[in-house]
Amino acid sequence: MAERAWQTVLEHIERDLLEGRLGPGDRLPSERELAADLGVGRSSVREALRVLEVMGLIRTATGSGPSSGAIVIATPSGGMSALLRLQVAAQGFPLADVVQTRLVLEDAVAASLASADVRDTADAHRILDAMDADGLAAGEFLALDAQLHLALAESAGNAVIASMMAGLRTAVESYVLAGSELIDDWDAMADRLRAEHRAIVAAVDAGDADAARTRIHDHITGYYTATGLTPAGTD
Repeated sequence: MAERAWQTVLEHIERDLLEGRLGPGDRLPSERELAADLGVGRSSVREALRVLEVMGLIRTATGSGPSSGAIVIATPSGGMSALLRLQVAAQGFPLADVVQTRLVLEDAVAASLASADVRDTADAHRILDAMDADGLAAGEFLALDAQLHLALAESAGNAVIASMMAGLRTAVESYVLAGSELIDDWDAMADRLRAEHRAIVAAVDAGDADAARTRIHDHITGYYTATGLTPAGTD
């Protein structure tokens, strides 16, 4: 599958950060310049910059003048450097390995979060509501899908697992989007995914670790099976 345009932008900036061509205080080229240099649309540039801003590596400001645009505020090091390298490397990982890793990580996330004395699923519920919006394209829906899974991992409180999930997000989202193109009735699949997501979060909210683990496992394997993407031996 061809790389999505925003990934091209993200990986270009990540490499500049990792290899020292960009550092704190440096200003990124304008959206227009990045779009022209990399042959992508400005919306793709904005999407990549949002990811970098969420990761705490850049700060963006609207308007014009010397304080506008995007400026680097942190250099990736230690865990962040490893996370960025994982995100770049993950594009070449075999699908079967990505699916198996998701199952290991997300089964643990669901069980841990459901077993916790305090379960904060407010972010997950906000994303669930956003996924109910009318007119979402498959790509938009699946971007929210990926954010939901990451939000659950972050709520579970294990920083390493959450970082690994974040690092794999681009690879996961790419494979999931590729699968959506193989589904004859996407609207029906989206309804199924909405129901499965709500069932997972309901099990977490109820403190039922076994049900949460089973539902998220079946959710992941079920999607890949339905799309025909799953290689043998991933369940």
